[in-house]
Amino acid sequence: MQGLIDRITSLPEWYFELGRIDVTFAILMLAGVIATIMSWKGRPGMLVGAAYVVVAVVLAYFMSFQAAVGLGMIASIAALLVPNIHPEHGTISWFNDPRARGLIAQIILFLLVTFGIYAMVTNTIVNLERQNIASGFGFLNQTAGFGINQTLIPYTEESTYGQTFIVGLLNTILVAIVGIFLATILGFIVGVARLSKNWVINKIAYWYIEVMRNVPLLLHIFVWYFAVLRAVPDKRDKWSLFDTFHLNIYGIWAPEPLPGPMFWMTVVAFLAAIVIAFILAKLAKARQMRTGETFPSFWVGLAIIIILPLAAFFATGSPLDFEHPKFVAEGPIFKRGFEFQSGLQVIPEFIALLLALSIYTAAYIAEIVRAGILAVSHGQTEAANALGLRSGPTLRLVVIPQALRVIIPPLTNQYLNLTKNSSLAVAIAYPDLVAVFAGTTLNQTGQAVEIIVITMLVYLGLSLVTSAIMNWYNSRIALVER
Repeated sequence: MQGLIDRITSLPEWYFELGRIDVTFAILMLAGVIATIMSWKGRPGMLVGAAYVVVAVVLAYFMSFQAAVGLGMIASIAALLVPNIHPEHGTISWFNDPRARGLIAQIILFLLVTFGIYAMVTNTIVNLERQNIASGFGFLNQTAGFGINQTLIPYTEESTYGQTFIVGLLNTILVAIVGIFLATILGFIVGVARLSKNWVINKIAYWYIEVMRNVPLLLHIFVWYFAVLRAVPDKRDKWSLFDTFHLNIYGIWAPEPLPGPMFWMTVVAFLAAIVIAFILAKLAKARQMRTGETFPSFWVGLAIIIILPLAAFFATGSPLDFEHPKFVAEGPIFKRGFEFQSGLQVIPEFIALLLALSIYTAAYIAEIVRAGILAVSHGQTEAANALGLRSGPTLRLVVIPQALRVIIPPLTNQYLNLTKNSSLAVAIAYPDLVAVFAGTTLNQTGQAVEIIVITMLVYLGLSLVTSAIMNWYNSRIALVER
């Protein structure tokens, strides 16, 4: 008896003895099973739930958490064996009640998932402790000690692992956004060409699709990086365009823009011009719907977007300079070539990855566009021709707007695939998130669990954001039933 009293008086210390992980899963187990039992109508289920609470706490306290979990399974089955009291039909057998069968499946699934998560987490903690690996995210404040050849923010070898994560994330987002833009344009062009009545154009588009989408993406990347871009001049030579843009084995070299103090006014003018053009297009569309009269809102808006920023740019004294890349053609052979940190350099890894992702994904987008156009009834084209529209305006104003309702859902999948496929950049050492964070950072710190979890959450977040934007656009163009 005295031992029992001592155990009861030490109840506040129970939490620390049991461990936070066990307590967390015990609460989840209790909450899930009790909520299921309490959802039953009638006193028997409530009594079983109350009894389960008492017995489970006693078992978890005096014996072990595993005993409480076992009791949860037994109590769930016992609660389901209790006859269900229906408010209208009286007592019915639980086996013949669809709601009871559904609850059985939910409880079993909940128990299995809870046990799986518990086993995975506890096993991970035990293995980390066995290898003397400290868990946590404090490593993000430690000095990285390695350089990165493409950074969109200031970065040096003295930067932290947290800044390394940001650099890799921005590089991933950059190649994903530019790749989506190029793949969409190329895919739409090839998809329309696939339906061309010109035999040559049709067959070129056909073989482009068949060849590009049936070759693995990794091989696309290798071909562009190790074959195509290796055929350009070496670092001591260059190919030039207008003596302004240059290409060699180190990538593309171009003038780097250096904005002045007043350049922000040009940026504000450009954003204002976009807003004005958008409002103008809305007003023109409303006017056309009301009166039937058209207004060249596209060309007028384009003129506003060009003229207004240029006016602000020249009015503020042209606050933009360019630093041209410096090429050393003479002197010691090891000093010849472009000087680093001069001009704007686009590294060959970025070029190869971008071209491979865009060309590969465009083949799938082309088939999606072709299927969307074919889904539009041919009567729409005939009606447009009867109204005197030529083939170009018919495609742009009649067919494509209707085809978008079929194109957008599978197009979203291709955007997601392109973003996730960018992780193959590690094969050619492009410094994306996987290469510099899930690769170099993981190898130097050993924080495998934290880094992999962060990387997974980043790709999950990018996918959810992309899906949300595309779903919003899809809802905007969807047919509204009256």
